[in-house]
Amino acid sequence: MYLETPKKFRALENQAHQVAAQFFRPISRKYDKAEHAYPKELDLLAALLDGMNEGSPNAVGATSASKRGAAREVEEGIKNGGNLSALLGVMELCWGDVGLLLAMPRQGLGNAAIAAVANDEQLGRFGKTWAAMAITEPGCGSDSAAIRTTAVKDGDHYILNGEKIFVTSGERAKAVVVWATLDKGLGRAAIKSFVVEHGTPGMTVTRLEKKLGIKASDTAAISFVDCRVPAANLLGNPEIDVQKGFAGVMETFDNTRPLVAGMAIGVAKAALDRTRELLSRAGCRFDYRKPLLSVSHAEATLYRLEAEWEAARLLTLKAAWMADNKLPNSKEASIAKAKAGRVANEITLKCVELAGAAGYGEDELLEKWARDSKILDIFEGTQQIQLLIIARRLLGKTSSELK
Repeated sequence: MYLETPKKFRALENQAHQVAAQFFRPISRKYDKAEHAYPKELDLLAALLDGMNEGSPNAVGATSASKRGAAREVEEGIKNGGNLSALLGVMELCWGDVGLLLAMPRQGLGNAAIAAVANDEQLGRFGKTWAAMAITEPGCGSDSAAIRTTAVKDGDHYILNGEKIFVTSGERAKAVVVWATLDKGLGRAAIKSFVVEHGTPGMTVTRLEKKLGIKASDTAAISFVDCRVPAANLLGNPEIDVQKGFAGVMETFDNTRPLVAGMAIGVAKAALDRTRELLSRAGCRFDYRKPLLSVSHAEATLYRLEAEWEAARLLTLKAAWMADNKLPNSKEASIAKAKAGRVANEITLKCVELAGAAGYGEDELLEKWARDSKILDIFEGTQQIQLLIIARRLLGKTSSELK
């Protein structure tokens, strides 16, 4: 595994960094203060991104985070594909602003879900639709297998009933990928994902959440009451395979968890870069040749945080690289998510502390980055759930054997 950015992605990485610096950063505080206001500036950026994807063999953004086509690429000897390009773009854009990235049209986690498991016909219908993802319920948080939203077959439709909460871009997106169970008695194996378009009768956005961070992104609660969804909107295989169990739906996380880890890496890098600038002004020399015992506490702390950040970054690159090469990466995706989520929280909070009074004021973005980073250790599976998944993989235990 080559640890530098592949040459074919360096232009993409540079463009994403420029967008973060010149587009996201200038409006970052504006939409942090104007919660629930849609950042209209993103429409132009989304249109540019769509143009980049037209006719491109390697799409950029959430829609490229998929194992689809990976087998062909491996046969041709190409080992760096859509998952890695999406991850590198996410890292740079979140160096600018996590909330604004999450508010980007057609870049929702639902888009990654569609890219991961939709068939070709569904990709044709929903490939350019902005899609949110609805998993969490009032009585079901990190345990996705405990979903209670039901989907009952009725002719050429499914009837959905239930409630979803904490749906990122749930109001603004044009559609929502909803996880529901076909048969509660069959447990995990019966859980499927459905594309439900806004405007479908029976689907209602009930409220928007007020949050600690990522305020540029809307977070919605949505209810489904006798909501009729075309059977063709069930993503992937409609048959319940008890042997395969939950694996089909869970494949989505193998692609999205590295992306969330990338968000954490991006915001943590922003905090490290700005803190280094502020400490340099205060007289820190940052000479890596000196032993830690001979430098100031602030310098030694920053060195330690940089090492943690680099470890998280490499673990995340590995998880995305494995997806591109169609290698099983469930454990690695959880390792990356667990490490990056925890490290981003630690780094951003410690950077606020290292910057002193400047770190707490709105003249700097450090305090905002600290608030934004917290969600990255929670959504797409909390720290504790990731550690549980990792333990199951390492010990060879099932979910019923190790809870």
